[in-house]
Amino acid sequence: MEHVSRLSLAFVFGVLPFVPSALLADEWQLTSPVPYQVVQRQGFIPAQAHEHQPGGPALGHGLLPLAGNWPSGGKAVLELRVARLAGATGRDTDWTPLDVKAIGETWRAAAEVPAGGWYKLEVRARRGDQIAATTAVEPVGVGEIFLIAGQSYAAGANDELTKVTDPTGRIAAYDSIKKTWRVANDPQPNVGDGGTIWPPMADQLLPLLRVPIGLVNVAVGGTASRQWLPGESLYENLAAAGNATGRFRAVLWQQGESDVIERIDTDTYIQRLVKIRAALAGEWGFDPPWLLAKSTLHPTVYDRPEEEGRIRAAIDQLWGLPGFRPGPDTDILGGENRGGMGTRRHFSAIGQQRAGWMWAAQIWCEINRCE
Repeated sequence: MEHVSRLSLAFVFGVLPFVPSALLADEWQLTSPVPYQVVQRQGFIPAQAHEHQPGGPALGHGLLPLAGNWPSGGKAVLELRVARLAGATGRDTDWTPLDVKAIGETWRAAAEVPAGGWYKLEVRARRGDQIAATTAVEPVGVGEIFLIAGQSYAAGANDELTKVTDPTGRIAAYDSIKKTWRVANDPQPNVGDGGTIWPPMADQLLPLLRVPIGLVNVAVGGTASRQWLPGESLYENLAAAGNATGRFRAVLWQQGESDVIERIDTDTYIQRLVKIRAALAGEWGFDPPWLLAKSTLHPTVYDRPEEEGRIRAAIDQLWGLPGFRPGPDTDILGGENRGGMGTRRHFSAIGQQRAGWMWAAQIWCEINRCE
């Protein structure tokens, strides 16, 4: 206990135990962030994001969570810098001391980093003029994160495995089981082995947002709104995903077909969504907007205009309530946009692209405060 107390006191002054570089090379490592991790940016001001803004486009900043292992020893100061990789946006930073906290032989800190990426993040241990050791992780980014929920049209039930077209892979997906990030090529982690609409969406947004994009998808095919209520396992998965990422821009909700099948009335659907959103805001400690798609059409499964209309009416009303925002009306995508009986019977390849474009338009308006 005395050893831990001395360590904790040292961290109040921003120093970490110092050990010889040979030992550091074997035992000192970063555990956070991990490769391809994206954190949500803050302080983005759309009106100051243009190319001729004095000092460059004001894209905002973010707090990168840092953590690592450190063997016991003397004292050293930890410093951090980030450097842009090829094709990246943002700004390089100089070496900056970290305000660190420790328990035993682990440490944590947070560093404010300009929005952008990909970056190479470096941490070094310094004792006076001597650099004891350095460690690094790449790529990492500060950008926009979207939490995706709903049923099969949001999950991996579509015809084509879509890919990220950005050559540097600045669109990443979070794996909530492995606790890792990777380039967001389909299939997305843990939502089925088919294609999604999300890489096409992010491809459209990336050159406009000019920051990396993170996708966190917990959608489950065939699920009704009742299965996302507090106390249900899907609710717990959604709550955990939001907590794992920290802050994020918005929840993207693509769901409704199962409620059509169950003949849910308009008021019940509204009450359920309001309850889910309010409970999750309490879980997360902040109140992100929910963008709701009109997603009631399933041409090869049913033809129920009356029941579809009830859910569409519910979405219309929810769009006008606090905390909810318009998503796309993907029900307009009929005909060639849907797969036939010999397919997965969801969006066709062109339908996936068009649904992604529609989502991109709504997100662009949300971030830029369109009226």
